[in-house]
Amino acid sequence: MQNNKIQSRNAEKKRNIILVGSMGTGKSSVGRKLAEELQMDFFDADEEMAKVTGLDLMTLYWKCGKIRFQSEEELMFCKLLRKENSVIAAGGTLEQTEERLNMIRKSGMLVCLKADKDSIGQRINRKENRPLLRLDRESDKMQQYYENSQCWEEVADLTIDTTACSIGEIVQRISQAWECGSDGIL
Repeated sequence: MQNNKIQSRNAEKKRNIILVGSMGTGKSSVGRKLAEELQMDFFDADEEMAKVTGLDLMTLYWKCGKIRFQSEEELMFCKLLRKENSVIAAGGTLEQTEERLNMIRKSGMLVCLKADKDSIGQRINRKENRPLLRLDRESDKMQQYYENSQCWEEVADLTIDTTACSIGEIVQRISQAWECGSDGIL
């Protein structure tokens, strides 16, 4: 069933690949390489949001607040979904809603990147530009972010566990799915 969804979307020229998942699963790194491999444009929702607002994510969050941050994230994501022939890396805190899922399905193939909690923790602790985690690293928010990404797994056209994979391996798996159609967890 998922195989048919991918093929029909490709046939309709809805030529985007949308990467979702928790922070630290590799959406931006994989997205850049994938776009290069498939000769597509690449858009990172967080980077695009920073360009439009003129503020880095930390400043936007701490200066304007969580509600404004999430509003900007939503607006940017909706704008990016209107692109074509693009790989789009969603923000790591993007929540799943029915409306958002419908928009994604119309735009292209939904790929969920996941990793185990320890790997995610190690990856995100290497960076200080994760505003929602600055105070939440030791709290229940980490669990909430992880559980949010698990919701995406249930509806994704393709789910890849990035825990023990190189960026090249992940790109190859997504490229294969994009070119031939695939379903399930790779």
